[in-house]
Amino acid sequence: MIVWINGAFGAGKRTTARELIDLIPNSALFDPEVIGGALAQVLPPKRLAEVTDLLELPVFRRLVVDTAAGLLAEGGGPLLVPMTLLRQEHRDEIFGALAARRIPVHHVVLTPAETILRTRATTRRPTPGTTLALYRTALTGWLTADAHPIDTGHLTPREAALRIAEAVGGGAPCDIVQTPEPAGETVAAGVLLFDAADRVLLVDPTYKAGWEFPGGVVEPGEAPARAGMREVAEETGLQLDAVPRLLVVDWEAPEPPGHGGLRLLFDGGRLPDSAAHRIRLPGPELRDWRFATPREATTMLPPVRATRLQHALNARHLGTPLYLEAGREV
Repeated sequence: MIVWINGAFGAGKRTTARELIDLIPNSALFDPEVIGGALAQVLPPKRLAEVTDLLELPVFRRLVVDTAAGLLAEGGGPLLVPMTLLRQEHRDEIFGALAARRIPVHHVVLTPAETILRTRATTRRPTPGTTLALYRTALTGWLTADAHPIDTGHLTPREAALRIAEAVGGGAPCDIVQTPEPAGETVAAGVLLFDAADRVLLVDPTYKAGWEFPGGVVEPGEAPARAGMREVAEETGLQLDAVPRLLVVDWEAPEPPGHGGLRLLFDGGRLPDSAAHRIRLPGPELRDWRFATPREATTMLPPVRATRLQHALNARHLGTPLYLEAGREV
């Protein structure tokens, strides 16, 4: 189990975490700043100059997950992680990767008043990426729905730690989807669904960054098209009447940390106007949905899926499935 202590610069995350060790039996403290310090020593200065926050480096995010998982495997007890996560895409990626390893996360956020944060910022140098504007945006949006808030404005670190221990003891972990981490290449099936204006339906997962098509990994013994139909029903509540038509088969190369495999896209057809009113998202897995034009989808999807979508739309127009290797037609 991980107790993730979130909050803006000056919220008192690390001092509170040190107090919390005495209150949660067998717990250990993991401060990701040690990873940041190591990367500052080994990465080329040019690469470091390209980012304003180490969280913008994919290698930093991966190392945080890998190190936390390794420490839990070694020690077994709860791991206390004081680390600021104010960008939703960073939270999605890190918590999603932990969920894939079956590691539950108790997510708390320390929320002293902004006047207190400003006072503390005048006596210490603030870390990049933890500006009050970013904190305010997160706190009024996704963060309060995701984490257990604790107002530490008038609490000592010990009192704040007691509140966290009480919340962890009586509450459920952060509600994130638990998808087992694959051991090798996988087969995944996605389904494209369109509205009357030929906009494509996209969904916003809570467990990884970027928008996605409805779909998921094909289970053992399951036909890919049927897997796509099952995922559509699970993710949107929509039942497809007919088996969707194949549009694209794309072989995705195994590039760490991904395992690669076959990615199939099917044409689920045009939805009736009433379908939008029947869409129901599963809370732990998806946070939003929308119909997007092909141009809008290109900016919302990760690059590899945006490319796959363009090929799928071309195949839909031609009426012929396409075979791709790493996003390129063969």
